Amino acid sequence: MTSPTPDALLGPADVRELAAALGVRPTKQRGQNFVIDANTVRRIVRTAGVRPDDVVVEVGPGLGSLTLALLEAADRVTAVEIDDVLAAALPATVAARMPERADRFALVHSDAMRVTGLPGPAPTALVANLPYNVAVPVLLHMLETFPSIERSLVMVQAEVADRLAAPPGSKVYGVPSVKANWYARVKRSGAIGRSVFWPAPNVDSGLVSLVRRDEPPKTTATRREVFAVVDAAFAQRRKTLRAALAGWAGSAAAAEAALVAAGVSPQARGESLTVEEFARIAEHKQSTEPEPSEEPVA
Repeated sequence: MTSPTPDALLGPADVRELAAALGVRPTKQRGQNFVIDANTVRRIVRTAGVRPDDVVVEVGPGLGSLTLALLEAADRVTAVEIDDVLAAALPATVAARMPERADRFALVHSDAMRVTGLPGPAPTALVANLPYNVAVPVLLHMLETFPSIERSLVMVQAEVADRLAAPPGSKVYGVPSVKANWYARVKRSGAIGRSVFWPAPNVDSGLVSLVRRDEPPKTTATRREVFAVVDAAFAQRRKTLRAALAGWAGSAAAAEAALVAAGVSPQARGESLTVEEFARIAEHKQSTEPEPSEEPVA
């Protein structure tokens, strides 16, 4: 592998010059905060454990700060970008700053939530600075759509990072925590200061590491059925599960029957349950109408 030139990564002046040349003004609507510190993106790549044989997918590459650092370490990088101007400019930035790796880069101009396939080999890792407003749905969509992704490291708002990595019983344990745990073992992997972004956000950022489970929790329920229980449990998180799941089950009595059959106290609350317990509850719903067809998880 040819070593990239020492100045290949983007610094503060490079980011601002690129943005000015493109007429780009970061927008709050898309949660755009560009990383301007080369040491930070190299730290992200190290923390992600990117290997020379990895095929990395990056969501929201922006001007390419993290993209270039990923190309230094990975075999291939595919970036998914929704912004028209940024998507058009990124291949040229890669070609200009890292020409020896340009053939290892691919750009998909799309909303990440609509992506169902990627060019080239299947991705083995997801590394991304995710826009704050769509971080959780994008992460869950990518994990569901690309089961070949073994490891993920995402930079998100610190509050979101805490929720994703929260264990059962935590005050911030909720829907993102449970659904992320369906796919992976999740943990916090560090904090990122505000000063490494342009413009500097009003919130702190955190790194979250996800290592995919060998297989989802064993259950006869489908993922959709399990996630329906999770959504219902946390829609009214202050209520007991008997009350919170009444709408899902058809009645409070039916909810209690499912809970008892699953070995879960009807007086418990959603924040105390593991993903495996949610799966057991889903298995014991008394069917009153046909469920959408989906293959059971083995």
